[in-house]
Amino acid sequence: MWVILGVIAIIATFINLYMYGIGKDYKLAMASGLSFSALTLVAEYSMVSDWVKVEDWSALLDVVPTMETALWVLTILSILLNITPILLELKSKN
Repeated sequence: MWVILGVIAIIATFINLYMYGIGKDYKLAMASGLSFSALTLVAEYSMVSDWVKVEDWSALLDVVPTMETALWVLTILSILLNITPILLELKSKN
């Protein structure tokens, strides 16, 4: 599930940037990109929670250390890309 939500978040982020690039209202796409990024994190957390419940320690040991770094990087990147149009608008107004 987290993969699907992550792909939707990426698509929404690119739509956000595209809409800004062509001068259309991008705020819904920005909100969608950030929302699906949050849903991706929650879905990932749910998957890890399921592994804890069934005591699948090998899955936790294999996946969690790598996914922690990946989720931090991708979340920060998502936030930066999604707020880029707002920052560019602020810069162009000054």
